[in-house]
Amino acid sequence: MLVVGAGIVGLCTAWYLARAGAEVTVVDRAGPGEGTSSGNAGAISAGSVAPLAMPGVLRDVPKMLFDPKGALHIPARYWPTAFPWLWRFVLAARPERVQEIAQALAVLLHGAEDRHLEILETEGAADLISHQGQLYLYRDRAHAAKDDAAWALRRAHGLEMRVLDRGEVLELEPEVSEAYGTGIFLPGQGHSVNPLRQAQVVARGVERLGGTIRRGTVTALRTENHRVTGAMIDGAPFEADHTVLAAGAWSAALLAPLGIKVPLESQRGYHVMLPNPGVMPRRPIIPADRKVFITPMEEGLRVAGSVEFGGTEMPPTPERSALLLEDLAKVYPQADTREQRPHWMGHRPCLPDSLPVLGPVKAWPGLCCAFGHGHLGLTGSAPTGALLAAALLGPASNTDLTPFGVERFA
Repeated sequence: MLVVGAGIVGLCTAWYLARAGAEVTVVDRAGPGEGTSSGNAGAISAGSVAPLAMPGVLRDVPKMLFDPKGALHIPARYWPTAFPWLWRFVLAARPERVQEIAQALAVLLHGAEDRHLEILETEGAADLISHQGQLYLYRDRAHAAKDDAAWALRRAHGLEMRVLDRGEVLELEPEVSEAYGTGIFLPGQGHSVNPLRQAQVVARGVERLGGTIRRGTVTALRTENHRVTGAMIDGAPFEADHTVLAAGAWSAALLAPLGIKVPLESQRGYHVMLPNPGVMPRRPIIPADRKVFITPMEEGLRVAGSVEFGGTEMPPTPERSALLLEDLAKVYPQADTREQRPHWMGHRPCLPDSLPVLGPVKAWPGLCCAFGHGHLGLTGSAPTGALLAAALLGPASNTDLTPFGVERFA
């Protein structure tokens, strides 16, 4: 089997396939986890079943777009490209569709942390997961009420949550700014303390199980008699009985020659890493008005967030990284930002309905998809691997992958 993409989704899929006895090769132009997977916010959020497109989204998007410091940024020259995706995004916010999406995500993400621990405990690296919960911050109860619909949807699918007053917030995180008087604490949600090391651990596990990790650029999927038979890697053919496409934001370009059009966009995200910030929360802190994650990690404090449309070729926008430091100052005005690692930008592969593309492609036997997890790439990676290994190798999974199929865009 060939897995195209050595991000965390491709690696977890390869790990489960190799554990089930498959002969697996993973190929990527970069090292394991060195792309987008290295720079995520670290959150493992099985309860994040509310899609990005919620009812009322049309009311909020213009405000975000025209705020130069807003969480959403679309350069003027990219508007013609982004508009079709945004229109699909608005359509996905219909109440009945939101319920369908939440149900599908709940099935996919159920037991996500257990699946991660299944891999990491086997590989002797369970210390990569911290179990201190996640803390969302609001200015007051009225501010929190704006997210009532999303929290109600998550709670309906089993998310444990506690609403905290200012005193209770300080019991958990005593250094939080006085600007925040209300918190929502998610005790059952964890985080990775080093996403890059986690990806590398999974990659070593694939090799331990007999798989191969190789560097190379996949330029096309190979086909014969209307079946996918592998890929072209650095100009040379590589044959495989099954090919799993887990190339993140670059996946749609590899599908297009097969006549498959997928509305995949890169929601470019940024992070700033502070090795010695002078403050260190115990868990991810998410100020709801800033749309960022402030996450304690092995190498310091990571401030991650922002959504920027611009495709995979446009260079990073330095101003987006700088805004993250302003976001941090709202929560921790005392943070020391003098020492910083080079600012980072990566490509979240996002679909308008917040559902990834998963499972075998009916029109092209031999091809299976595993991309488009958006903001939930780390969370969804291990459960995706377990589901796809069952779908490809059996015994048959009880999970219906139809809601995630590429056929939904036909």
